[in-house]
Amino acid sequence: MIENYLLEELVTFAKYKTLAETAKQLMVTQPTITRGMQKLEEDFGVKLFDRQPNRITLTETGQLAAQEAQRVLLQNKKMLTVVRDFEEAHHQIKIASVAPGPLIALKTIELPSNANLTNQFITPDSVATLLRQNNFSLIITNQEILTDDIESRFIGTEKLSVNLDKFTYLANKNSVKFSELKGTSFIVLIDIGIWKQIIQTHIPNAKFLYQSQIDAFTEITKYSNFPYFSTNISKIDVTHTDNENDDRVEIPISDKEATMDFYASYLKEQRELVNPVVKSLSDTWI
Repeated sequence: MIENYLLEELVTFAKYKTLAETAKQLMVTQPTITRGMQKLEEDFGVKLFDRQPNRITLTETGQLAAQEAQRVLLQNKKMLTVVRDFEEAHHQIKIASVAPGPLIALKTIELPSNANLTNQFITPDSVATLLRQNNFSLIITNQEILTDDIESRFIGTEKLSVNLDKFTYLANKNSVKFSELKGTSFIVLIDIGIWKQIIQTHIPNAKFLYQSQIDAFTEITKYSNFPYFSTNISKIDVTHTDNENDDRVEIPISDKEATMDFYASYLKEQRELVNPVVKSLSDTWI
């Protein structure tokens, strides 16, 4: 079996063409590379290099060997990643979500010391793949998954509302529909996961002024009358600062798309690992 460091020397030489540059890239001496090339030919049992007084090049067989070496190195790297991710997934609870609400709720409970929240939202159609690849131990999603290896548990429901200037006509209603908000300009935090697609799809001709920073969002809502969205979960956001002078009224949105059920999804083999988190999240959901 040919050792990885020799394959790496071969691949590097194929890329940089000279002994000196190969040694420089690998941070070893040139004689080390020369000995490695000799060892490679012994291990392969074929001639890989054309040696001339002031030059060394790969033979056609050597070029093929370098291509195969690159493939083997990549495969070995993938193998290491898969094994390490598997090991980490069975000791660390890596948690992700398709929307910010569940993460907000998770931050209000005492998580195990081995739990790690990921703030980057994922797409619902990638949940099963990410779980099976051990990228995450637990994913909060809006779709229930029940397969031979994955199960989901209902966590709670998030309901979308719109905050409107109290002097507007719609602010006097008990609820509104998405269609009634057509043509309106909203101030919106950019990281709202799957809610982003919902508001863009269901509010006709609306304009969304997306903000990447919470501080900027807070300032704009404080000194303007732009409507903004909130949910029953966003109210418990520890990073949210109430504006006492806010002249907006929170109005529930009655469309069915404005209500979203969330589920904790995980591999069945990791049920015992994630169960404390799932139970705490379900118990504290408002």
